[in-house]
Amino acid sequence: MTGVNSSKETRGKREIFAELYEEFLPRIYRYIRYRVNSEEVTEDLTSAVFEKALTNFDKYSKEKATFSTWIFSIARNVVIDHYRTQARRPTLSLEKSEIDVQSNEPLPADTLEKMEERDKLRACISRLPAEEQEIIALKFGSGLNNRQIARTMGLSESNVGTRLYRAVRKLRDSFHEAENG
Repeated sequence: MTGVNSSKETRGKREIFAELYEEFLPRIYRYIRYRVNSEEVTEDLTSAVFEKALTNFDKYSKEKATFSTWIFSIARNVVIDHYRTQARRPTLSLEKSEIDVQSNEPLPADTLEKMEERDKLRACISRLPAEEQEIIALKFGSGLNNRQIARTMGLSESNVGTRLYRAVRKLRDSFHEAENG
């Protein structure tokens, strides 16, 4: 009898995880994309996050933290681990060559302008301190609110609000300098 219950329980957990995966995949992807300059690496890291989450899903307890806090903590750790290994093994990013190789037509001016703006923004974000980059990525990349960011990062909610405000102000100033200079 216990074998029947455990298989029903396993199937129930799989279904629950599948629903959570569908709900959180886009947000985790956007968060990691904010933190990493390569789409391919973003896909690999997103996959690693959900693999770790699935492997440890039996250890998850909603009494300790919401699923959102838990999964974003895993995502933060995966990104941190990625940068630790990258520091030891430098690579050349091919992300800059986002040109449509199949088409011989030049890119429209507005597409080029958006690409340049995105590159300037990424450069400005990269000049922020790591913690401010993290808050920006959690807020705008994954759409977390200040309370969720506070839980994920182990900060107070008001501290997150203050740091976010300062980071956005620095980012805006830096972006304007890059545009004008």
